[in-house]
Amino acid sequence: MQNKIYVGNLSYSLDESSLRTAFAEFGEITDLAFPKDRVTGRPRGFAFITFNDASSAEAALKLDGQELSGRKVVVKFALERKAAGGAGGGAGRRSESRW
Repeated sequence: MQNKIYVGNLSYSLDESSLRTAFAEFGEITDLAFPKDRVTGRPRGFAFITFNDASSAEAALKLDGQELSGRKVVVKFALERKAAGGAGGGAGRRSESRW
């Protein structure tokens, strides 16, 4: 079991502190990634939360479908990131010089 969750459909008015407070009741949060749009600086509407242990992450799944800042949030275990070098990530590029 893993200890990292994905939280989606977040309100753009929600701040990191409020998000942390909403999920802290389930256990110790060791990392919170709350990406923002580069142009507007506004939150992108999702976050990744890592808990100290897997049982805390599993408990936090109870918030799936619950309302947070006026929106029903999606909460599920985060998918593991694929290793770099896959399609679209520079795959097929030549490593030797063309000349």
